[in-house]
Amino acid sequence: MSQDRDNNPRTLFEALPPNVLALAKEADRSVKAGNPDYLPAVLCQVGLPRSPTEGRTFERTSGNVSLQVEAGKAWDGKSWQPLPLPYGVRPRLALVHIATEAIRTNSRTVDVGSSVNAFLTELGLDNGGKAYRQMRQQMTALAACTLRLGRVETRNIGGQDRDFAITLDAKPFRQFEAWIDSSGNQPSLWPTEVELTQEFFESIRETAVPLEHRALAQLSHSALALDLYTWLAHRLHRVRRGGSRISWAALQEQFGTEYRDRKDFKRQFRKRLRETLAAYSAAKVEEVEGGIMLHASPPPIPRTRAAIRKLPKTSKPKA
Repeated sequence: MSQDRDNNPRTLFEALPPNVLALAKEADRSVKAGNPDYLPAVLCQVGLPRSPTEGRTFERTSGNVSLQVEAGKAWDGKSWQPLPLPYGVRPRLALVHIATEAIRTNSRTVDVGSSVNAFLTELGLDNGGKAYRQMRQQMTALAACTLRLGRVETRNIGGQDRDFAITLDAKPFRQFEAWIDSSGNQPSLWPTEVELTQEFFESIRETAVPLEHRALAQLSHSALALDLYTWLAHRLHRVRRGGSRISWAALQEQFGTEYRDRKDFKRQFRKRLRETLAAYSAAKVEEVEGGIMLHASPPPIPRTRAAIRKLPKTSKPKA
């Protein structure tokens, strides 16, 4: 199978950058080790909704790669409960934590109870009381949702290039366990553990993009800023000489489907891009007529400085 001109991953599982486990072993020998978090490359390119979304599906497209998120249902011990689409900062950072823990432990089973709360608290997010219940709801929605990845691939057949439309089932979780809280009027679920699908686990191990923990903390107030940071971390070190120009239309398709007015999108995009560049100082991005220009830049985490950070164990806060 071939790659398109933007060098997008051919599937959810394609290695970009090379195997992160080998990278981590190399990093352990580095005196000046960094402490990255990780996210699969495809989720750096197309992300979840940023705000509550009506309906049961959400789509986001970048170039010839598209992600569809479908809301799921969860068994609460008595019936199947419909769940909303996951959205906002918390499920994004939860996916980062899950990917990082999967690499750190080399295991498909990841704790999403107290460890996710500790991770988000470490990034500066309020996760007590109401905020913790919101986090629990978002984690349940994330664990139950279905992801599909679509792309167009060009193949040479009989000396002629032909385009093929490909749909991949990219569901992250094979199963999740949740404690049933029956104290309220209606049973609610408190996720405690997820088991990743083998395919998603391999995509994490083979394509994960190292992210700087400090930058995630600096940008944790904005889902759009997080999306821009992870996208640039994945994209900039692969830009060829001469740069890559991206139009406002393409940027809105990738980052701003929630905005009807392009002026509103451009205003918000510029604001969050300034914040992103402050957190990722090596990134070379400039606004040009009709869009932005990306220039080749070093990744936020040099390959010889990656290491796995271990989080302290903390007890679950009271609801």
